[in-house]
Amino acid sequence: MALPQEKTYTIEDIYALPEGQRAELINGQIYDMAPSSTVHQRILMNLAGEIREYIKKHKGSCEVFPAPFAVFLNADDANYVEPDISIICDKSKLDDRGYNGAPDWIIEVISPSTARMDYSVKLFKYRTAGVREYWIVNPLKKVVQTYFFDGEEDSNAFLFEDEISAHIFTGLSIKISDLL
Repeated sequence: MALPQEKTYTIEDIYALPEGQRAELINGQIYDMAPSSTVHQRILMNLAGEIREYIKKHKGSCEVFPAPFAVFLNADDANYVEPDISIICDKSKLDDRGYNGAPDWIIEVISPSTARMDYSVKLFKYRTAGVREYWIVNPLKKVVQTYFFDGEEDSNAFLFEDEISAHIFTGLSIKISDLL
């Protein structure tokens, strides 16, 4: 007896969701997204602003896109994510729908309902899609886990009070506690 197969969804199913309902699509499976907390939004906006100001000050060509912003990670219709912060340096992959490819740097601010996804499913997906740097910011534990996939891979854990250096931008150092 064959086991029942899970239904596989596509980007069309994401776009067919009711107005205001947000979800992500990873390997053909839909994951609903809950509204963000106040501390989540504060970290997201201040962190995105800090990175944007660094890029502006150094006359960089990269752009910062806070959620909701569509990222089509692979050249398929089975993967669609909305990272909390996407830093994009290759603007040739931008269009009116969002970004087609792997952003250079992704930051996720987790909540209890997203922790498993951000630490496992998305970590693997972002790494294999070609994201160069990935940060997971955990407001409950006041910890930031960083991953660097470009060249020699590296992973580190930092407290909110620590200065965290970005790998893709020389000289950018951020202390999350200063953003709260």
